[in-house]
Amino acid sequence: NSYKRRWIHTGKIQNFDLIVIYREVLPTKSIFFENYIYKKKVPIVYDFDDAIWVKDVSDANKKISFLKDEKKIEKILPLCKHVTCGNEYLANFAKKFNANVTIIPSTVDTDKYRPLKFAKNSKLIKIGWVGSHTTVKHFEMLKDVYIKLKKKYKNQIEFRLIGDENYQNKELEIRGIKWENEKEVELFNSFDIGIMPIPDNEWSKGKCGMKGLLYMSVGVPTVMSGIGMNKKIIQNGKNGFLANSPSEWVDLLSKLIENQDLRDKIGQAGRETVLKNYSKNVVKETYFNLYSSLINKHEKNSTPQ
Repeated sequence: NSYKRRWIHTGKIQNFDLIVIYREVLPTKSIFFENYIYKKKVPIVYDFDDAIWVKDVSDANKKISFLKDEKKIEKILPLCKHVTCGNEYLANFAKKFNANVTIIPSTVDTDKYRPLKFAKNSKLIKIGWVGSHTTVKHFEMLKDVYIKLKKKYKNQIEFRLIGDENYQNKELEIRGIKWENEKEVELFNSFDIGIMPIPDNEWSKGKCGMKGLLYMSVGVPTVMSGIGMNKKIIQNGKNGFLANSPSEWVDLLSKLIENQDLRDKIGQAGRETVLKNYSKNVVKETYFNLYSSLINKHEKNSTPQ
């Protein structure tokens, strides 16, 4: 079906003044469709928000890994009039193959992802993580940290893992919660503290901090690994916290567990950061100006002299 739709779309390519490709037209090794658009002289904007040139295959996706070509992006980038990406690390890679690169950070729909007013149990602090069965390994990186905190605070804290309903950890008394789109904002709001641990590797440096931004958008105080884009989003101790070692994770989470005023202050500052710098309402003008400029140039070049 995907192939069929792409074939139908390619027949209409010249009806458009601009084509935006997010990552790839099809998740295969081929760049047939990208090449076809290029040859039709319709300007392409290429947009990506991950280090997709780095091999990072989860156990769940190993069966289809033969379809993946990490070098594919290197073939697509030179075909494009412009490239947009989510952080400086991605931009530096893109500039090796295309001089026209603009950094536009990942954004949140702050009208949708906002603090909800409902009573929380002040005696039970919920520490939450959101991901999927392919990224639950990132949550488990801090298993020893969680065990220390559980021993220290016992029934005062609860860990919530959303996105892998099959996950279980008896030691931490965790059962995974199914991710449901219609309940997502409510689930984020149910946290007292949001965590985003990621490994220190090339793949993580390409991440754009989206989960952390979502926690912050709903006013939940956030602790992230001090890696990549996270360091740009977080002003340590002002609008969130950056942790670089297990002991720092224990110390920072303990501070937030024990101090509701601190949780409120950091949560509010996090929300303000997203509204100011990472809301779709802020960056839409950047997209509009870029696309308008490219369309105007295309129309000018296409007009017979």
